[in-house]
This record gives sequence, structure tokens and C-alpha cells, in this order.
Amino acid sequence: MIMHPAIKLRHIRAFLDIAASGTLTAVARAQGITQPALSRTLAELEDLLGASLFLREKRRLILTDKGVLFRQHAAAALQMLQAGAEALHPLGHGGQLRVGVLPTAATRLFPRVALRFRQAAPKVTLAVETGPHSHLVRLLRDGGIDLMIGRMPAANDMAGLRFEHLYEDQIALVSAAAHPMLGQPVAQALAGCPLILPPADALIRRAVDEYLLARNLTSLQPAFETAALAVGRGILAGSDALWFISRGVVEEELDRGELVQWQTGAGFLSGAVGMTRRQAGPIQPSLELLARLTNDIVAGETS
Repeated sequence: MIMHPAIKLRHIRAFLDIAASGTLTAVARAQGITQPALSRTLAELEDLLGASLFLREKRRLILTDKGVLFRQHAAAALQMLQAGAEALHPLGHGGQLRVGVLPTAATRLFPRVALRFRQAAPKVTLAVETGPHSHLVRLLRDGGIDLMIGRMPAANDMAGLRFEHLYEDQIALVSAAAHPMLGQPVAQALAGCPLILPPADALIRRAVDEYLLARNLTSLQPAFETAALAVGRGILAGSDALWFISRGVVEEELDRGELVQWQTGAGFLSGAVGMTRRQAGPIQPSLELLARLTNDIVAGETS
């Protein structure tokens, strides 16, 4: 079937936004149009394609199998168009680069990259998305972001993606600098203090669980679960809690002496940090620039 010539870019954008949001109301508000007008646009697209793209379940719109298939191709096509427009005026006439940043790179590495990028491409806007690994990988696959910086995804998440290694990041056990049990054995401190663990779906959680298992500490019940710097830092400041977290998240606090790192004696508490992007896709000058600057900054810090 040849694509109907009446299908316009507005149909594609509306479809992709609805697929990402799952509701007409939020998308209509974001686009500054009425919900009936957006509903008509979607109905036009389904008529022109001769396929139902969504199932209506209460107030949610769920992609059909055909909708999932069309979304993959529509997202890729839109990315190609955006890259083509950027290629006409590489880095000189604005545009936007969308980057997902995981907590381990968000507090120290990425701000340096962002400021360097601003100097090199002042007319390009860096749109930064944060959140858990699963959220950012989904955005990367769907074209919602162009690059993800942080820990390497699990093997079963790597289909269609490629990873470029930057450095190894420790999983650190940290506390407030004035912790009352400093100098005591780690196992004793873990058993006697509130424990903060990464969320169950965090990439580093498995390594932490294995560390606790190897020391017969699996019966410990965490008091809190978070990978958020502001939350963890606040809890540590007001208690004698201990927190397992990627060192990159708390690097600045450790350098300033606000937090201290406990010696766990576990060499396997580390993992690869790097840049993840889609395997296939057009060359984007702004994306290549950001990747090069990231590599340069990491090389400068480790040389």
C-alpha cells in the first residue's frame, strides 16, 4: 500500500505525542488545540492508513499491534526529517538536542559537558530528560531522546542500541561525615544503622544485593529506597543512615567533605558508564559534537 498523499506532518506529530502520553487531553493542551480537533486529526490518520492505531480503554489510549508497528516507522521518519533540517545548517541555526541523563552522570559529568557544548554550539538548545533507566531507555527507543548518558543498560535492553564506554564508576557506601560509627566494621554499621538502597529497578541494585548476600546481610530491611541526590543527602544529614549509591551521584559532596565513603572491600561494586544511542539513524552534527566533547572531558579527567 502506498502512503496516502493526504497524510501530513501534523498527523504524524499528533500520533506520536498521543502514543507517548496515552491521553488526548494532555496532548491537546500541550499543542494548544481543542480535544475534539485532536481527536479528528487522529481519526483522519486512521482513515487514511486504513488501520486502527489505538484501543480506547476508559480514558487511556493503548496502541494496537499495528499502532506499535507504525510508531516505530513514524518515529524514525520524523528523526530523519529533523536530522535533514539540521544538516542544512549544522550547529549554526538553532535546533534542539534531546539527552537523557541518569543520576550517576547528572551531578558532575553532564553539567561540564553541557557548559562546554553551550560554548561550541550556542544556538542549539540542550533538552535534558532525567529519570530511571527504564524510562530513559524507552524514550531512546521511541525517539523521545537522541542519547542517554549513564550506566550501561542490561544485556536484554541493548537490542537496537549501541553503547560507548567512558569510564568505570564505583558503587559507594556513604554516610554523613560525622557518623557515630565511623571506624567500626562495615557489617556492624550496616546491621545497626538505617539503610538506604537504590530502587529495586535501578541498574546498581543487583550488585548491592549480591554484596549483602555475600556477607549474610540479606535480612536487612532498608529504611529508604532512592537514587535521588537531594533526598539521600537530606536523609544522611539528619540521621546516621548509610547509603549505597553510585559514586558519581555524590562525588561533589565527597570532595567537599560533607559525606564520607566507607571501605566495603568489594571490587565488583562498580559498573560501566557511557553513552547509549540507537544503532540505526541519521548523523546529527549536534549529537556527534556532544559525544566528542563528552569523550574529551572524560579523557581530561582520567589522564
